[in-house]
Amino acid sequence: MELRHLRYFVAVAEMENVSRAALKLHVSQPALSKQISDLEDQIGFSLLERTAKSVRLTEAGRAFLEEARAILKHAGDAVLKGRAVAGKFETELRVGDWPLGTGRFMPALLHAYQQAMPNVHVKLHDWPVYHNIAGVRDGRLHLAIVVPPTKANALNDLLFQELKTARLCLAVSSSHPFARRQSVSLTDAAREPFVGLIRESYRQYHEHLASIFARVNPKPRIVEEHDGWTGLFSAVGAGTGVAISSDVFSYVFGEQVKCVRLTPEPKRVVIGIITRKGKLSPAVDKFYQCAKKAFGAPR
Repeated sequence: MELRHLRYFVAVAEMENVSRAALKLHVSQPALSKQISDLEDQIGFSLLERTAKSVRLTEAGRAFLEEARAILKHAGDAVLKGRAVAGKFETELRVGDWPLGTGRFMPALLHAYQQAMPNVHVKLHDWPVYHNIAGVRDGRLHLAIVVPPTKANALNDLLFQELKTARLCLAVSSSHPFARRQSVSLTDAAREPFVGLIRESYRQYHEHLASIFARVNPKPRIVEEHDGWTGLFSAVGAGTGVAISSDVFSYVFGEQVKCVRLTPEPKRVVIGIITRKGKLSPAVDKFYQCAKKAFGAPR
């Protein structure tokens, strides 16, 4: 049994879908399925019940999942402690980034951090939210800047520290009739064709979309999905549809997309840093302090 077997199993268990887990891990679905099967052969019992569209943990799998997470955490701790003893702890800081949301603040943050910690090299990873969370959880990342998932217990085993809140709005083409309004009701917005992000990689986007329109009927109809925000904003600018967005993205809109206020205004989203629980290393703590100043968070 190798750590990658455990990492792959945890990813499949958390996503409850082999295809989505394969995308998250950047491996092929057949290869991932074989790794899970090999793990089951080695331990001598089934971890998952397979259906046509998803997988479900067996009772033994649920027990194994808890211990697998603990093993991965202990392995990550061992690496960090070894680096500290070897004097190499603060040579690299691996950060899960969200460029669209952090682009306005990251240059100032990195400049301040480089001045404060000149011997630490910051390595940014542009990963989807759930991949960033898994990376912090298993030690591949020291920290990540994220919008936390809507599920209340998604970050229970991690430390979340708020940096900023952001207003949700409706992104529309500058030629759309809504662009001339000061605000648009959720009911009116829901009647428009929507452009979205693909569910396999951006589950959190769809979670927020469902939450925003939970009390509105009919629900928004997504006519086109994209695998990134650049494509989404291009489609909005072209008039394909409208989209839920945020005012922190407005610097990338250009003149062809406008952010219109929604009424009633949806709950603001929180942007923050996630780390593993426990005492923060000097490198991680200094990054958080620099991030608070760059994002304008209250001290």
